[in-house]
Amino acid sequence: METNPAPSPYMLFFRNTGPETHQHLSPEERQQLVIRWNSWFEGLLNAGKAVEGQPLERETRVISGPGGARVVDGPFAEAKEAIGGYVKLMVSGLDEATAIAVRHPGLAYGLIIEIRQMTPDCHLGVVTKSVISRPAPAV
Repeated sequence: METNPAPSPYMLFFRNTGPETHQHLSPEERQQLVIRWNSWFEGLLNAGKAVEGQPLERETRVISGPGGARVVDGPFAEAKEAIGGYVKLMVSGLDEATAIAVRHPGLAYGLIIEIRQMTPDCHLGVVTKSVISRPAPAV
């Protein structure tokens, strides 16, 4: 008897998503890419695999140092490699998350996808079960 593992949360982080990546495409090609990208995401939502996803603005602020003493506003020259968006998945494991990521239509245009499993607790040992057991929003 085969058992399916309980779904685990994984994040897909999108890099290299800026407008410079798509400058060589015609307006029609860009529109088709947006349609295929949205279709990919909506298919994940409808299958119950994606919990949420969102592009991120390019404007950024980096906080560092004791007490947040250093505050630097961006965007930065290296921003094309920064995270430009994400999708949170609930899947059986890394292999399923990878299978989902490799179907993304933006990969053909320079998109880079990083896959990371979310942990059930933080590095300080605090358990965050309420976060990972939250039901997916209705579509």
